[in-house]
Amino acid sequence: MKIVLAGGTGTIGRILQAHLAACGQEVVVLTRDPAAQRNAGVRFVHWNGRTPGPWCRELEGAAAVVGLAGRSVDCRYTAKNRAAIRSSRVNTTHALGRAIAACTVPPPLWINLSTATIYRHAEDRAMNEHTGEIGSGFSVSVAQAWEEALFAHRIPGVRQVAVRCAMVLSRYGGAFPRFAQLVRCGLGGCHGSGRQYVSWVHEADVARFFHWLLDTPRAEGIINLAAPHPVPEQVLLKALRDRIRPLITLPTPAWLLAIGAFLLRTETELVLKSRRVVPTRALELGFRFEHPMIEGALDALFAKEGAPTGHLPEFP
Repeated sequence: MKIVLAGGTGTIGRILQAHLAACGQEVVVLTRDPAAQRNAGVRFVHWNGRTPGPWCRELEGAAAVVGLAGRSVDCRYTAKNRAAIRSSRVNTTHALGRAIAACTVPPPLWINLSTATIYRHAEDRAMNEHTGEIGSGFSVSVAQAWEEALFAHRIPGVRQVAVRCAMVLSRYGGAFPRFAQLVRCGLGGCHGSGRQYVSWVHEADVARFFHWLLDTPRAEGIINLAAPHPVPEQVLLKALRDRIRPLITLPTPAWLLAIGAFLLRTETELVLKSRRVVPTRALELGFRFEHPMIEGALDALFAKEGAPTGHLPEFP
């Protein structure tokens, strides 16, 4: 099968590249800079994420298209960055929708990434697809616009899935290496109160989940991708400290986080918002997580490729 990954050079894209190529699928990645990409068994094709071009031919007869494009949110939310974060998601989704609609043989499955951040700050109860409450603010508005762009393109015979993904625990990058770095540098105490929940998913389950979507016709609409057991951040940090064993551990109150975020050109929301998201629909439809608990997920990451205790293996 041919699987097209649009914007598939980030953390999730690299996970899927490796998994799908290993499974013998034909993997095509649409990227703005194909010359900079190298991965055996993967073909890289140029696109700009906005206008039609030769890349549109790659969608013809494909088994699935996976929309993964989006500028990193690990930045200051200036007006310029806000516009880039929104347009990089919304405009690319509309471009995919127009290209799929123009296909003679459109792909029967269109998966588009979304984010678990769409739910409100929740320490009191878990948020799922049935009873979860949508939050407010910039990040939530981007998530809403992203999903609206997907479902604005209703194409006969094309199943659509919006994947509200939690933080991915992966060797390929993303938020997880930053958490590990903070712990290793002695800043692995509570961030703020530490009671805010962290929703997460192991990289192996990310690969298995997207593959499962290919084989599960009943999976459509909005589906959460998060391990069944989100944990308070203080639990995650303790689990990391137990494996990294830093020499010192300092807490970081909210006011100090604000200063640090300013200096690092990022936002405190990334660590202070409570994301207590559970995968109710995926479980109802029969998906089973290989790593449902945080301790097992971390053990698998730190043991990968024989990494010595307390050290993550080199990222690919």
